[in-house]
Order: sequence, then C-alpha cells, then structure tokens
Amino acid sequence: MKRESKLKPKFIANEHEKRKKRLITFVTGILLSLLYVAIFGFSAQDADESGGLSREVTEKCVETVTELSGKKVSASEKDRLVDRFEKPVRKMAHFTEYTAMGGLVCILLAQWYEKSRARFGLNIGWVFVSAAFDECHQYFVPGRYASVWDVLLDTAGGAFGVCLVALGCRLFFQINRISLRRKNI
Repeated sequence: MKRESKLKPKFIANEHEKRKKRLITFVTGILLSLLYVAIFGFSAQDADESGGLSREVTEKCVETVTELSGKKVSASEKDRLVDRFEKPVRKMAHFTEYTAMGGLVCILLAQWYEKSRARFGLNIGWVFVSAAFDECHQYFVPGRYASVWDVLLDTAGGAFGVCLVALGCRLFFQINRISLRRKNI
C-alpha cells in the first residue's frame, strides 16, 4: 500500500470521536507546554548553573551505578567517573527531552491528520524548529553557546520519539485485534 505524501485532515464521523480527539489534543498540548517550559528553563541557565546541575545529576548516576555494582570506589575515582560521563549524561538529557517532544507532537498530529510522509515530515520539522529556537535562545545566555550538533541530536531524539509512539500504537492495535479474535472464537 502506497502512503500518501500530502497532509490530509482526518474525517471524524461522530461527536464522541471529536470529543475524544479534543481531549487528547488538550492533554497533549498541556504536556507539550510544560515540556517547552522545562526545556527553555534549562536553556536559560547560565553556564555555571547549567554545569552545576549537570554535574549533580552525573554524580547521582555514578553513585547509583557504583552502589548497584557493589564495588567500593574512592572519592577520587568517583570524581574521575563524573568528569568522564558528565558530557554524555548532558547529551542524553537533550536526547530524552526531545524524544518526549517528538512523541507528544506525534500524538497531537495523529489526532487530526491522516498517516502520511507529510505528517512525519511536519513532526520532524516541528522538533527541528523547536531545537533550533532553543539553541538560538541559549546563544544569548552568558557562558552558553549554540550548537548545530545539539540541534541535530535533539532532532534525532524527536525522530526516536515518533518511532516509539508509532511502534507503541502498532503493538497496541495488534494486541487489541488478537484479543478481539479470541473473544469471537
């Protein structure tokens, strides 16, 4: 089956479906708004505040992993591990924020537009533009800089979120179909 490449609105047959879609849109819109506030709040932190938060999160990660491993680690070794993993933890935070954004935007657009390449493109475009604005905003914060690589990482996170939602929906509908077949037997 060939997928359409144009963005087509979904036909909604009854009032119950319209109410359901409006509710999902409302809840998704609130979650997206909260996510934007968090993302732009993190970007508004100056270099010292942002670095301190990243270090604190990385320290907690290192503590948790060392406790789970059962190994005794000296304070200097912990500091070395924190220094080594601070940047990857920061990048994973970026990726995770935009994974959530991509998933939420996917849910939002799926309410009103038919599945198509154009809807996928709009979704990725939305995440890309959000990431670009975030980096531009960050450029004007003391001690911070804008990075094209961060925009690309964030966009990849958004694409991953879209894929997770698509996979989750596919699994959900397959499980429902199997469940209905069993009831009919």
